[in-house]
Amino acid sequence: MNRPQPDFVGGENIRFGLQASYEIDLWGRIRSTIKAEQFRAEANFTDYHAAAISLSSEIALTWYQLMAWENQLDLVNEQIATNEKILMAMRARFGTGQIRGVDILRQRQLLESTREQKVFAESNVEVLEHQLAVLLGRQPQIDFQYDIQPLPELPPIPATGIPTELIQRRPDVQSSYNQLMAADKDLAAAISNQYPRLSISASVFLRANSAESLFNEWARSLAGNILAPVFYGGRLRAEVDRTEAVKDQRLYEYGQTVLVAFREIEDALILEIKQEERIEVMQKQLDLVGQTYRQLQIEYFNGLSDYLDVLAALNQEQQIRRNLIAANMTKLEYRIALYRALAGGFVTDRETG
Repeated sequence: MNRPQPDFVGGENIRFGLQASYEIDLWGRIRSTIKAEQFRAEANFTDYHAAAISLSSEIALTWYQLMAWENQLDLVNEQIATNEKILMAMRARFGTGQIRGVDILRQRQLLESTREQKVFAESNVEVLEHQLAVLLGRQPQIDFQYDIQPLPELPPIPATGIPTELIQRRPDVQSSYNQLMAADKDLAAAISNQYPRLSISASVFLRANSAESLFNEWARSLAGNILAPVFYGGRLRAEVDRTEAVKDQRLYEYGQTVLVAFREIEDALILEIKQEERIEVMQKQLDLVGQTYRQLQIEYFNGLSDYLDVLAALNQEQQIRRNLIAANMTKLEYRIALYRALAGGFVTDRETG
C-alpha cells in the first residue's frame, strides 16, 4: 500500500499492488495436477527399470547363443575329423576290392556337407560376437577374448507363487498403473477447472482515486475469476471429456498389460516343460540311431548290408547331436523368457540415497 499521491484531476490517488502470487486450491485442482505429474515421474522411472531388465536379458540371451554356436562349431569339427578318418579307411580298403568307388563318393559328400555346417556355424559365431559387443557398448570391429563354456544345467523351474503378486512386481505393469493413475488425476483436475478460482496474482496492480474505487476494482477482478468458467464452460467441458477418454484408454491399456504379463509367464512355463520332454525324446533317438549305426557298420564290413544304410545312419546321428545343442539352447531361451516375465524392479542409487 502506497501513501496517497496528489492527482492532477483532483482528489487523492490510491495505489495497491501485490508482489506474490497464490491460488487457493478450493476444489483440489492444483493437488490433482501435482499428483498426476508425480505418477508420470514414477511411470518413467519404472520404464527405466523395464528397459534395464530387457537389456540384461538380451545380453544373457546373446551370450548363451554365442556359447551354443561355439559348441556347435566344436562338435562339427569333431564330426569332420570322424568323417575324414572313415574316408581314409575306406580308401585303404578300396585297393583290396572291399569298398566300391560309389561308397567313397558318398562318404566324401557327407564330409563336404559337414564342412558346410562348419562355415554356417562360424558365420553365426562372428555375428553373435558383433551383437554382444554392441550390447556391451563396444565397437563390433574390436575382438574381445572369452572362454568357451558348455551350456549350463538349469536349476528347477522357480515357484511362481501367487501370480497376481508376481505380476504387480513387473515394471511394465507398474508403469501402466502409474499412467492410469496420472490420467485419473488429470480428469480430477479438469473437473475442478470448471469451478471458480480464487487467486492472487503478482501482476495485479490496482490504482484508484479513493479507497472505495480501489475496493470496486478488486471486486471486479475477483468477479472475473468467478465468472470465467461461465464464459469458457464449453471448452472446459470438452477438456473434461478428453481427459476422461484418455483415462478410459489407460484403463484398457493397463488391463491388456496385465493379461500379456500372465500370458508371458504361462507361455514360458509350458514351453520349457514341453522342450524338456522333446530333449528326452531326442536323446532316446540318439541312443537308438547310435546302436543302429554301429550294427550297420559291422554288417557292411562283413558284406551283409549296403553302405548307403551306414551313411544314412551316420548322417542322422551327427544331425541329432547338432539338433540337441540347438534344443538345449531353445530350452535356455525359454528359461530366460520366464525370468524376464517374472522380473521385478531393482534398487538404484536414487532409492538408496
